Amino acid sequence: MAYSEKILSRSIDPATHEMLARAEELGIETAWDRYEAMLPQCGFGELGVCCRNCNMGPCRISPFEEEGPKKGICGATADIIVARNLLRMIAAGAAAHSDHGRDIAHTLLLTAEGKGGGYEIKDEAKLKALAAEYGIETEGRSKEQIALDLARAIYAEFGKQEGPIQFTRRAPQKRVARWQSLGIDPRGIDREIVEIMHRTHIGVDNDPVNLILQGLKASIADGWGGSMIATELSDVLFGTPKPIKSEANLGVLKEDQVNIIVHGHEPTLSEMIVAAAQDPEMLALAKKYGAKGINVTGMCCTGNEVLMRHGIPPAGNFLQQELAITTGAVEAMIVDVQCIMPALGTVAGCFHTKLISTSPKAKFPGATHIEFHEERAYEIAKEIVRTAVENYRFRKPGQVRIPKEKSECMVGFSVEAIVSALGGTLNPLLEAVKSGAIKGIAGVVGCNNPKIQHDYGHINMLKELIKQDVLVVTTGCNAIAAAKAGLLLPEAADLAGEGLKGVCKALGIPPVLHMGSCVDISRILVACSAIANALGVDISDLPVAGAAPEWMSEKAVSIGAYVVSSGIFTVLGTVPPVLGGPEVTKLLTEGAEGVVGAKFAVEPDPFKAAQLMVDHIMEKRAALGI
Repeated sequence: MAYSEKILSRSIDPATHEMLARAEELGIETAWDRYEAMLPQCGFGELGVCCRNCNMGPCRISPFEEEGPKKGICGATADIIVARNLLRMIAAGAAAHSDHGRDIAHTLLLTAEGKGGGYEIKDEAKLKALAAEYGIETEGRSKEQIALDLARAIYAEFGKQEGPIQFTRRAPQKRVARWQSLGIDPRGIDREIVEIMHRTHIGVDNDPVNLILQGLKASIADGWGGSMIATELSDVLFGTPKPIKSEANLGVLKEDQVNIIVHGHEPTLSEMIVAAAQDPEMLALAKKYGAKGINVTGMCCTGNEVLMRHGIPPAGNFLQQELAITTGAVEAMIVDVQCIMPALGTVAGCFHTKLISTSPKAKFPGATHIEFHEERAYEIAKEIVRTAVENYRFRKPGQVRIPKEKSECMVGFSVEAIVSALGGTLNPLLEAVKSGAIKGIAGVVGCNNPKIQHDYGHINMLKELIKQDVLVVTTGCNAIAAAKAGLLLPEAADLAGEGLKGVCKALGIPPVLHMGSCVDISRILVACSAIANALGVDISDLPVAGAAPEWMSEKAVSIGAYVVSSGIFTVLGTVPPVLGGPEVTKLLTEGAEGVVGAKFAVEPDPFKAAQLMVDHIMEKRAALGI
């Protein structure tokens, strides 16, 4: 089918083209329509030079005209305002990811106390390994006793008033020493976020450099604290991922089954939905209403969580959430927190689909709210699944149009799985890097953004990197884009350079390794630390680079800050709102390298961005003498 230039310019994914055309035909508004209606976007906001931190304003600094104001009413310059605004983005992003970690810790605590409504400890070996890090006795104790002490110790980390958080000590000693010398070795995540909010209140911290350092400190508490806690405890409760095959894209929806999409970020809910959908009572009910089964699929990061542990196929990434409902085949979209568009209720109202919200933190217009509590997890999950199954009878077959596109993928490369694939040691990877078969490693992550053609930045960057023998690790919506494009298969090694291709074929792995959801970027930090420690260097000395080609969320700002703070050069594909502050911009893109050993670059063109990463990797190889 021929699509208009407008539709083709929005995405590179054929399934998305089909659903965009259908949405246009049905008069359904999507994120792309709302983006175009917003143009031209506010230039002051794009540059980060507007301030609403007190009621004397709002103030804005005018970089567009010589006679315009150059200071806010309180006297704040453009750099002060930009730094404040950036810090508040970091605070919100760090809070989102770390609150996810807190919820997982809460679930572990309830499970250890025997109050978890169906949860169990699935990786006892990892539980004991984490307990050892916290100095918790394991000999002769039940897994529940160990888990109770671990959950309490981790809970205490969030509000820790003094002293470092435990997982930061996984970083190389050289990295920790650098953090300490800069005063950015973090305390508890809650304390660092509160300090950001205090410092950015009117009349407190008005030094852009000092402000940025606090932002880095809070981001480290997120990446090496809250996010890492989320990853590690999820593995304890739900199992550490191992390679598993699945499929991805809108074509995973089924015409003859009840389709349920789990969307959001927290696996406490999605794990139970997966279990409840397999309950014989629910399957019998589905057959009673004429369905051949119950088909659970994922969206965004909770999709990645159930994908890598159960092989549940993702129906798409961030910008496909409205389009999944537009297929007319979804009985229920079940959401928890983060990256869920409030527009979903309006789209669902055009079909029989039920939008079901579950978190007390997140309610949505047009949604049915069934509140989820871990103490009654399985019982509530069954109620939610029952609601979806009973909705199947209201589906209108004439409204159903499911794109055929879906691709196979191999996912679930936790650090433990990668080490296992290498024969139990990192040595084969290190040797491949030293020999030049693998030039370096790139972590490519992040959201979608309608400012960039959907998946274009993700896929073209990945292809360019592997073509130049760079092994890629991926999480989040980038990972789902890679899955849809067939890059998460061993056969994709044929697109790689000869060196990387040989390594992948010898090990039977893809050239792009799926490591999980957004919080699982912490896995990348753990892997980098292990490699750096094996070589006796800092992370900033390694031939590694990071990128977020289509980022859009405040979480991505926190992620970028902690990745750079950890010593990894990072390229952003969309421009952050900092360009109005020349001092802040220079610090982030130049000065940071002399401070934390890494810096940001901004490059919307994925081919040019990939080359920046390769050039950086080659510089690091030369410095290491390899």
